[in-house]
Amino acid sequence: MAQKFDVCIRGDGMVGRTLALLLARQRLRVGLVSHDASKGNHTTSDDAQDVRAYSLNSASRDLLSELRCWPSPQHATPVQHMRVWGDNGGFTHFESPTPDGLTWIVDVPVLENQLAEAVRYQAEITCLTDDDSQTTQADLTVICEGRQSVTRTTLGVDFEVMPYQQHAVAARVRCTTPHRQQALQWFSQGPEGLEILALLPMGGAQGDTASLVWSQPPARAQAMLALDANAFAQALENASHGVLGQLTLTSERAMWPLQLARAQQWTGQFADGSAWALAGDAAHNIHPLAGLGLNLGLADVAELAQILKTRDGKDYWRKAGDRYFLRRYERARKAGLLPTWAACDGLQRLFAHPNTSVQAVRNWGMNGFNSLAPVKAWAMQQAMGLENR
Repeated sequence: MAQKFDVCIRGDGMVGRTLALLLARQRLRVGLVSHDASKGNHTTSDDAQDVRAYSLNSASRDLLSELRCWPSPQHATPVQHMRVWGDNGGFTHFESPTPDGLTWIVDVPVLENQLAEAVRYQAEITCLTDDDSQTTQADLTVICEGRQSVTRTTLGVDFEVMPYQQHAVAARVRCTTPHRQQALQWFSQGPEGLEILALLPMGGAQGDTASLVWSQPPARAQAMLALDANAFAQALENASHGVLGQLTLTSERAMWPLQLARAQQWTGQFADGSAWALAGDAAHNIHPLAGLGLNLGLADVAELAQILKTRDGKDYWRKAGDRYFLRRYERARKAGLLPTWAACDGLQRLFAHPNTSVQAVRNWGMNGFNSLAPVKAWAMQQAMGLENR
C-alpha cells in the first residue's frame, strides 16, 4: 500500500533535514528519503572522513538555533576577524562589530548528527529508503539531492554548468599559533594559474585547529593530494606565510571539482500532476571562496517553509504542491541568489585573469575597498545575512 505524505523530501543531507524539521513544525506529514546522492560529492568513499566546514551567517544560525540544532561553541567557532590578501600587495580586513562574530565556522559532521538526532524524535517525519520512495505519494516533492541530483536529471531539468579550471582540496590541520578567531584567505598566481587558500578557525574561541579549502588548478591539486602528510603541511605553511605557525595535518584530504551552476527551472509537475521543487545544491552551485554555499541552501528551505506556512491562514485550502506557492518560492529564491552568485563568480574570474594590468587594478581595488568604511560595513551586512533585517 502506498504511503501518503504532504511533502516528500529526496535527500537527507543538511538542507533536506532542515526542511523536514521546519515542515514538521507545521504539522505537515513529511517523508524524508535517504540515498547516496544526498550525501554530497566531496569524499571518495563511504568510509572517508568528512573534513568539510562551513561558514554560516546570522540568518543560518538563527534558523538552526530555532530548531535546537545549533552546535556547541566548540563546534561553531565565531569569526572575529577576516583577513584577505591579494596576489600582488592587495589586502582587506573585516572586524566583527559585535562579540558574536562575523560568521561561524561550523563542523559539518557535528551539525549533520544534530539534525539527524532531531529528525529521529520528530513524529511527523518518516525516514524512507530509495526503495520505499517508489511507493510513496505526496502533493509536493522537494529535491535536495546535491549537485549530482539523479531526480533532477531524470526530470530533464536544464542545469547550466560552467566548470572552473580548479579543484578544491580540503583537510584539517593543527597550528602551533592559535587562530585567535581569524579566518584567513590568500589569492595567489601559481605556475599553473589561480590558487585560493582559506584557513578557517575551528575548535572554539581558544582553538588551535583550522579547516582548509585550497582551490587550485586540477593538475596542481592532484599533485598536492599525492604528497605525504609532512610535505603537504610544509607546502601549506609556505602558502600561508607561516601566519599560523607550524602546521600538522590531522585528517585525510578530500578533493572535488569546482563549478558555477544553476537550474533554469526550479519547480514543475510530475506526470501524475503532483509538484516538485529544487533546493540547495540541486538548484545552484557557487565557488567556495566566500564559504556561502550552505547559507544559500538553508535560505532556500527557509523561504519555502515560510511560504507554505501561509496555509495556516488565508491559504488553508491550498495543497502544499499548489503552483501559487511554487511560483512565489522560485521567484523569491532566484532573485535572492543572483547577487551572491554573480559576486562570487566575478571575484573568481577577476583574480583568475592573467593580465598584469588587471592584476594591478584588482589589488589596488582591494586596498581602496579596505579604506572605505561605509562600503565595508555594507559588505559585512551582506555576508552576515543581515541585509533583510
